[in-house]
Amino acid sequence: MSAELLSSRPTGSDSTLVLTLSNPGARNALHPDMYAAGIEALESVERDPSIRAIVITGADNFFCAGGNLNRLLENRAKDPSVQAESIDLLGEWISALRLSSKPVIAAVDGAAAGAGFSLALACDLIVAAEEARFVMSYARVGLTPDGGGSWFLSQALPRQLATEVLIEGKPIGALRLHELGVVNRLAKTGSVLDAAVAWADELGKISPNSVARIKGLVAAAGSQPLADHLVAERDSFVASLHHRDGLEGISAFLEKRAPLYR
Repeated sequence: MSAELLSSRPTGSDSTLVLTLSNPGARNALHPDMYAAGIEALESVERDPSIRAIVITGADNFFCAGGNLNRLLENRAKDPSVQAESIDLLGEWISALRLSSKPVIAAVDGAAAGAGFSLALACDLIVAAEEARFVMSYARVGLTPDGGGSWFLSQALPRQLATEVLIEGKPIGALRLHELGVVNRLAKTGSVLDAAVAWADELGKISPNSVARIKGLVAAAGSQPLADHLVAERDSFVASLHHRDGLEGISAFLEKRAPLYR
């Protein structure tokens, strides 16, 4: 069976899209076909106002084993441009996740290894099983990170700890990452997807305009001076106030009712 990215709308959920990594027999190892499908799915989501949040998970209670080492060995016999093009396509998917106007939640059961870990880190939020393991195992097989793994870890952890995780390539548990603030929520094994979808449904009730603008502000915060960020916050606030979501949110609060964003 081939590697693919499955798309579905959970039963009972009106606003959440679930993208499932599926590569039977290979612990959902990644493949360029998944990257292309992921990019296409995110482009479709941006055009669909009925989808307010996205959950990325893995089939068969396992998130993702990262790259397929057998495929990587085959690529050694090809021109280096073949592997470079594959990594560039992965990068496009990672960038699309970061630029999405909708919140993206990783639902991690089992383990997230290598680029699978990078993929989880690229999501806005992470829900993980208490027993889940995360590992950047590149150096263990003589390789270096891709998919933004070294960038995300360097942003999320102190330099010394990020270096340890990347160079040693030893698994780090979900409990530890939860303590460090990398994993947002923990769930029992087997209930991670349900917990992630329930959270996504909650987020779907929040102003889509506010969500998109806050994601943009958070993304920019690490790369601009405070003075510039204050201007960006001002412009975003004023635009939000004059957006239809601002009217609905304020009106609902004053009328003591739940807002209904369209």
